[in-house]
Amino acid sequence: MDLPDKDAPLPETLSSAGKDETLHAFREMLRIRRFEETAARGYTRGKISGFLHLYIGQEAIAIGTNLAMREGDRIVSTYRDHGFALAQGCDANACMAELYGKKTGLVGGIGGSMHFFDRERGMWGGYAIVGNHVPVATGHAFASKYTGDGQVTLCFLGDGAVGIGPTHEGMTLAGLWDLPIVFVVENNRYSMGTPLERTLPVEDITTRAPSYGLAGDRFTVTDPFQVRDRLGEAIRRARDESQPTLVEILTYRFRGHSMSDPAKYRGKGELEAFRAGDPLEQVRRAVQEIHGLSEDEVDAIDDEIIAEMDAAAEFADSSPQPEPEHRFANIMIDSETRGDA
Repeated sequence: MDLPDKDAPLPETLSSAGKDETLHAFREMLRIRRFEETAARGYTRGKISGFLHLYIGQEAIAIGTNLAMREGDRIVSTYRDHGFALAQGCDANACMAELYGKKTGLVGGIGGSMHFFDRERGMWGGYAIVGNHVPVATGHAFASKYTGDGQVTLCFLGDGAVGIGPTHEGMTLAGLWDLPIVFVVENNRYSMGTPLERTLPVEDITTRAPSYGLAGDRFTVTDPFQVRDRLGEAIRRARDESQPTLVEILTYRFRGHSMSDPAKYRGKGELEAFRAGDPLEQVRRAVQEIHGLSEDEVDAIDDEIIAEMDAAAEFADSSPQPEPEHRFANIMIDSETRGDA
């Protein structure tokens, strides 16, 4: 496993970015980080039930994706979906309330951590079953091509999903039908707790792209502007040429697979080594070293965001439970099953 160089200079994409856009990226990445940390505390206090998969360490992908998208483009995600929802502009209160299973949640408290959804903001769902969302995303892209709406679907999956049958089916159809879709593998080095070299005979996942009729791109994430530019080219290709792409982004998660995972499978010193290349810290460095913000100014931004997330937790905790019948709100059932007959 290649470890980041702690003494490496800031990447060119960060060095050339303007102050306003760098500050925006820093603030939004930090919002995801602090949201996830607040959610983790809620989980340990028994406020959040079920699974909780945190996005800590991968924030640059969600923010860079948002910067590359147009209005109307769609995200179809895995269960590690909080970062995408926040990046797309979903309200932090509603997101936290969804984790708490409350009526004020993003989908009324019935989806929980793994099923965030906000159609108006292009967040077309997190999916809990590994790999099974890939054909769903392909269906979105087919609809765009059929109707000519000019929209692009971005389908995110983990490296553990690339061996799942529906993944192959969805990618095969996307290549066969030349659909406007970008498949993005967020390769965070572990399939749950199994390292990549024990799950894939060929570690470069994009070597599969030609067999599906897809273009390919692979890179190690450094900052959101790099993601914006690399995904932006794949999105342009999908929109203008109806050419699908398989993109593999090498990243790293700083927490376990879920809150129940102590991550004891990591090598000694591995976590600390990857923290040295944390994209959030790279953006923080750029804000200070290039754009002149003082430590106090950066801390003030952090304090403001921490207060926002603390307020979101209070909002979620004080919100009411959904009514029992709300569980049927988005399900098509006949009157006999519902009991109206």
